[in-house]
Formats: sequence, structure tokens, C-alpha cells
Amino acid sequence: MRATSALVFAKGYFRLVCSNLFAQFSEQAALAAAPLVAVLLLGADASDTGVLQTAQTLPFLLLSVPLGVLADRTSRRRLMAGSEALRAIALFSVMSLIALGALSLPTLAIFGFLGAIGAVCYSVSAPALVPNIVPREALARANRGLELARSTAFAAGPAIGGAVVGWLGAPTAYALATVLSLMAAVLLSGIPEPANRSYAHRPFLKELWEGACFILTHEYLRPILVTAVFFNTSWFVLQAVYVAYAVHSLGLTAATVGLTLGMYGCGMVAGALIATRLARYLTCGVMIAVGPASALAAAIIMLSTIHFPLALLAGASFFLFGAGPIIWTITTTTLRQSVTPNMMLARVSALIMTATFGARPIGAGIGALVASRFGAEAALLTSGAGFIVQFAVLCGSAVPRLSRLPEPV
Repeated sequence: MRATSALVFAKGYFRLVCSNLFAQFSEQAALAAAPLVAVLLLGADASDTGVLQTAQTLPFLLLSVPLGVLADRTSRRRLMAGSEALRAIALFSVMSLIALGALSLPTLAIFGFLGAIGAVCYSVSAPALVPNIVPREALARANRGLELARSTAFAAGPAIGGAVVGWLGAPTAYALATVLSLMAAVLLSGIPEPANRSYAHRPFLKELWEGACFILTHEYLRPILVTAVFFNTSWFVLQAVYVAYAVHSLGLTAATVGLTLGMYGCGMVAGALIATRLARYLTCGVMIAVGPASALAAAIIMLSTIHFPLALLAGASFFLFGAGPIIWTITTTTLRQSVTPNMMLARVSALIMTATFGARPIGAGIGALVASRFGAEAALLTSGAGFIVQFAVLCGSAVPRLSRLPEPV
């Protein structure tokens, strides 16, 4: 069966894409609204928004692995639906506290943490569910469709979140995000899922060690993991201080901050759209290398805003941060799905997420610390140094020389 036909007839794939779109829209709108609420309603500075960003990303570090093991033991579809319900509850709680005038920075951080638990559940389960509903030859196209949906949310979510906060108020932004999470949960109910092989009787640490050994001994997964750790750390050093930096140093309004952040999603959409065309001319390894190279270029442009405080430059930087890394994500996800046995795919995805997404609170913490002591500009320089390292790590590995996807294990 051809890849296109496989996707058309893969039962439940359309529901998965739509659910992913709504879930990502919800997450991005809330992530854009939270620092704006902190800065504009609660008087937060760059250090405070860094702490908030740390709280909203900490579950990726603490819970990815146990939730990944759980996803290999139980229904991935039900786990994803439950995660969106949890996120909806957290978002609704923030909305209610804002409306009552009872919100504080600690409570905003606590509910951000709870909402992120839902995001972790969804993120570790979705890549493991894809090979169950589409054949191997359709994996790359399926991942492209999912990433295109995610990219659309990244493009519109921050802009909508910023605009709604600025024009209609923060409670409306959180109400919108709550409804989107509930819609994502409902869509998941119609996805067919074969029964998982249960390993519930096996020791947790044995399953964890099995997945870790697979990654650390794999010629391609290991350097991809290390590169992603440095990328995510550097990215969240930047994310931790950007909103406060944009408002106080670049002089941007809430709506303009949302638009610059939205350029990240525009870049993701552009990258996802051209990924298939690029794959006709570039090898698998070069496709992967596009991500770190684009991120390094984006970091250089962001650093230029210190001397040239223009929203246009900030937007261009976020566009490149989206365009190259989305090609990286599509290609590395397909590589991981191709070489990893399905019975451990959620664990492997979770371990990679722990190391990469788990680097986010570390990056956010570094950003908050550097900004509090030396200023937001110093945090931007720290972020740029990390992007140099991630590019060097990948280029020094065998990954750029990979001509095509390896055969499955």
C-alpha cells in the first residue's frame, strides 16, 4: 500500500491529528497567557517569569519516565484523553482565580505544573500510538501531518493567547484553552488501539534500564539525544526571559509579544510544509542537521536585538527557531519509530523526553538566575553559547552521514 493511501485509510489517524491540533492550541495559548498574566497583572520581572517557566516545565523532567513506562503497560489512547482532562481542570482553575481576583504567582505556578503533567502524558503516548495506526512506510508522512498540526498551533496559539489577554482579558484566554483541551480529549475516544502487551509484572527499573541501554548504545539515537539536551536547555534559557525582555527592553506590547512568539509557529508550519520536498534532495542525516544549524542562526539574530531592538529581528529569530527544528523533529521521530521495537517505544520516547524536555526547567532556571544577577542580555548570551554547543555535538557524530533510515530492529 502506498504511503498516501495508507494515511487515508488508517482508521483514527484523522482524529489523532485533530486531537493533536486542539491539544497543542490549548497548550500554546496557555503558555503565552501565563507570563503575560504574571507581568501585566501580577507585576512579575524576568526572574519571576523564569521561575514560572521552570514550574511549567518541571513535570517533563520528573514524570516523563514513569508515565512512559505506564504508556507501555496500558492504553495509550485513554492515557492521552485523561491527560487532556487534567490540563482542562488546571486551566479552568486559573481562569476562576483570575476572575475572583485571587490569583498569585505561586498559584499560577502550581496550576501551570499540573497542566504540564497533562502535556507530558500526551507527549510520551502520541509517538508510541502512531505506529499502531499507520504502517511503517507511512510513518514519515504521518509524523509530518502531526507536526504540521502542532506547527499550526504554535503559529496561531501564542498570537491568539497574547491578543485575547490584551483585548478580552486573561480569563477569556484560559476559557478558550480549557475548551480546546476538552475537545482534544473527546476526539481521542474514537481512535482504535490494539491491546498493549502488558509487562505490569516486570520490575519498573528493569524496564527503565532496558530502554536506557537501547538509547545509549545506539549509534544514532545517542548523539541525537545529547544534541537535543543542549538545544532545549538553551531554548528555555531564552524562553525564560524573552517576555520580560521584549516588554522592558524592546518596548513591545502584549499583542506584539504574542505576534513575535507566533512567528515560531509560522516557521514550524513552513518547515513542516517543505519537509517532504527537502527529503527528495537531502539525505536523512542532512535533514536532521538542518535543525541545529537553523537554531544557531536564529540565536545569532536574537543576540542582534541587544544592539538593534527591533520586533522584526525578534520575529525572524523565532521563525528560524521553528523552521529548522521542526524538520529535525519529523526526521528524528521517524528514525526513532523505525529503529525501536514498539513494545518499548513509549519508554524510549519518555527517556528522550526526560533528557530533552527535562532540560527545559534547567534552562529556565539558568535563565532566571542569570537574568536576576546580570540582566536579560546576559541570559541571551548564555543561550547563544548553548546553541553553538548543540551544533558542534551533532556535526561531530555519525548522524549527518546517515543516508537513509536504518532497517527496524
